[in-house]
Amino acid sequence: MAVLVWPLAVVAFLALLWTVSSVARCLIKWTVFVVVSLISACVPIPLMLLRPRDSRNALIPSAGFRACSRILGISLKVEGKENVVKGSGTVVVINHQSFLDLIVLACVWPVMDNCTVISKKEIFYLQPFGLASWLWGTIFIDRVNAKDAQGRVNQTAEIIRKRKARVLMFPEGTRNLGNKKLLPFKKGAFHLAVSSGCPIQPVAVSRYRFLGPLRFDSGSIKIKILPSIDTKGLTKDDIPKLIDETYAALSESVDLLSADDAASATT
Repeated sequence: MAVLVWPLAVVAFLALLWTVSSVARCLIKWTVFVVVSLISACVPIPLMLLRPRDSRNALIPSAGFRACSRILGISLKVEGKENVVKGSGTVVVINHQSFLDLIVLACVWPVMDNCTVISKKEIFYLQPFGLASWLWGTIFIDRVNAKDAQGRVNQTAEIIRKRKARVLMFPEGTRNLGNKKLLPFKKGAFHLAVSSGCPIQPVAVSRYRFLGPLRFDSGSIKIKILPSIDTKGLTKDDIPKLIDETYAALSESVDLLSADDAASATT
């Protein structure tokens, strides 16, 4: 009997905190998200070992992330699936807001086959998550070693061409939560698109109105896959113009999605 008392007491205490404290609710939600994320990513590792470096290995973790979003009170909606480029690799650029962007990747991954991501090599050493990341095809780069990073970019361009892979990237380079304007885009994704000769596929995500400093409410995430931007025949000299075109398309769509999300929340 005593064995059951402590777990029940802990659950009751957490339920009380959840009810009376928004800060406690925020911390509990983040804890749940981290724990479920790790379990979703790492438990399927034995199955992933059967087909290492295969993008399909991420489909089980993706399902776990989407299920977790429902636990956290977040609804998901993906629009523009008809815009997904067929028969070609692409560089997919997404606006970057928070660690919760993992949920966005989990929504995009099943819609766009043969996906991969680029990550700093330090992530690989966060085991067992690093192993899981490697098994689903993450490309690790050394950002400190410019020569190594450039070599990896060249290899990635070749992967995009040969395997028709879709590389998911955040061109802002850093999380941008709460700002009403996208940060300036870094050039890496656009160099990669031009080097591979493959189109850019912008993906806009509504701003996380439900998230803030020590605040994690219920809410929604709206994702829209935009028409692709062609890069055939472009050179490095065309990259600034390409960045401007992509920035304008993504920024406008993020604003429209966010306005629509805000309007839906008030009705």
